[in-house]
Amino acid sequence: MLPTFAMYRLFRPLLFHLEAERAHRLTLAVARLVQPWGLWALTPYFNYEHPALTVQCWHLTFPNPVGLAAGLDKNARLVRFWEALGFGFVEVGSISARPCSGNPPPRLFRLPEDRALINRMGLNNDGAEQVARRLQRMRHRRPLGINLAKTHDPSILGEAAIADFCESFRRLAPLADYVTLNISCPNTAEGKTFEDPKALDALLRAIFAVRRELKLSIPVLLKLSPPPSNRTIFDSQLEEIVAVAQTHGIAGFVAINTASDRAELRTSPAILTRIGPGGLSGRPLATRARCLLFYLYRLTEGKLPLISVGGIDSVEEAYARIRAGASLVQLYTGLIYEGPGLVRRIKQGLVEKLEQDGFDSVQAAIGIDA
Repeated sequence: MLPTFAMYRLFRPLLFHLEAERAHRLTLAVARLVQPWGLWALTPYFNYEHPALTVQCWHLTFPNPVGLAAGLDKNARLVRFWEALGFGFVEVGSISARPCSGNPPPRLFRLPEDRALINRMGLNNDGAEQVARRLQRMRHRRPLGINLAKTHDPSILGEAAIADFCESFRRLAPLADYVTLNISCPNTAEGKTFEDPKALDALLRAIFAVRRELKLSIPVLLKLSPPPSNRTIFDSQLEEIVAVAQTHGIAGFVAINTASDRAELRTSPAILTRIGPGGLSGRPLATRARCLLFYLYRLTEGKLPLISVGGIDSVEEAYARIRAGASLVQLYTGLIYEGPGLVRRIKQGLVEKLEQDGFDSVQAAIGIDA
């Protein structure tokens, strides 16, 4: 059999000839066919582990620091498949309390010149109740994160939005190893999000009350939006967000979410205008993701584990994030452009770089450049 990278290079032009969301659905459908009976066949090509890659976070053992980012498996249908591809952990979602069909298509677009995607999916997902039933029937072997978001309904605001978050937390937190709160969804008629420190304080107060009620000790993380540009100087609001989060016992941060701007892209303005609004992901976010990572690591004095996501498509970028303060990294858009072999290549490359730099483990390299 051809190496996985060569195989993907053969099939990628066919997939990229299809409309982006159709290709996405086709790929996931094939994965669902393989998952029940064919995972053993994937292992020789994707399985690579090394003691140096093991990471301990939140009393959890991650066999390697390379995880699947939220957004690819919104409904937790393919957790065992991702494990077979060699991911050290999987984050499913975003999942909301109520089912949502999302925005009308087209809503997913490739920017090949930038190795990026633009999406305006609209938080399409099966809803907390159905996903919970699915997870109850499933066994996972590696840490599972569940990403929660407010139901995509502009009428759910204020206290109702908090109740919405709490409902999905109540249903899904007992089935997860950690929970990530996606706090960038609008929470007021004016478009404010839970990244507003006062709104965040109210949300976390309610979430941690539910956690105590359920007698859980599950880690709760926050997923943060990117800074507006590569040259932004962080203001006091981010410091307030971190302070509020730490007051309530947030266990870590996931940085960063997609970006709404189109700064410094190679794709022509005409194409971008034709695509319209949506969240940008992929390589153009790498600089901002590293910048925010440095800032968070220093702001938290390296005491809280950080998951870095956004623009990671090579071992060099993954290693740079670890040295900048990330305990774990996540892939999504890089996987679309590089194929499933990217996971193994990053893991093998990390072991080589750790040995070259004299580190005996990933954990020894975390934050060394911060």
